[in-house]
Amino acid sequence: MTVDLLNPDDLPTPTMYSHVAIATGTKLVFIAGQEPEDLQGELVGPGDLAVQARQTFANLSRALAAAGARPDQVTRLGIYLVGYLREHQAIVQAARYEVFGDHKPTDVMIGVAALARPEQLIEVEAIAVI
Repeated sequence: MTVDLLNPDDLPTPTMYSHVAIATGTKLVFIAGQEPEDLQGELVGPGDLAVQARQTFANLSRALAAAGARPDQVTRLGIYLVGYLREHQAIVQAARYEVFGDHKPTDVMIGVAALARPEQLIEVEAIAVI
């Protein structure tokens, strides 16, 4: 499987993602929205986006591994943040980097009013090609 990530010259170059992902492979993997929960389903880091983001991306990494996918095979992320503020980008990027390193799949970051649990601040879904 190969993923070619592109940023066209006639678009601004983003720092956290790529504009285009061209994937060649044989299997698509869709990862449901991962939440900031521990193995027992308990919310981690109430009120702390940094802690919740790290747990969420760690859970995403485990879900990818269960499907036989690696982070560098992810082509798209959907990131949902409660009460989104621009300064949240740096917090999310730090947690994201722990899993993806320099791999920058396409993404969307969406501010939402609420998620499944009232204390939940972030949820992340993914698509990979393996």
